[in-house]
Amino acid sequence: MADKVIEEQLELIATRVPPGDNWELTIDKENIIEGLVPTLTTYLRKTKFKGDYRLAPLIGKLYAIVEKEIFIEEPEPEKFDLYGEH
Repeated sequence: MADKVIEEQLELIATRVPPGDNWELTIDKENIIEGLVPTLTTYLRKTKFKGDYRLAPLIGKLYAIVEKEIFIEEPEPEKFDLYGEH
């Protein structure tokens, strides 16, 4: 039997461009977007990503949180001939 584990991975989607609240999407480096909400809206429209985001304000990075399912196989329990289990 396998257990399902959800692993979160951060995918960089935008970097802040000083001064102010200006952002550059990693998928569209030619345009600077003014404001965090317009940046998220633009990313959503371009990628159709439906999920959560994480902001790292001290380093000026914006991430999409991508969830991946990982299946972990459980090893079969060890059987011992001595106890008549085998």
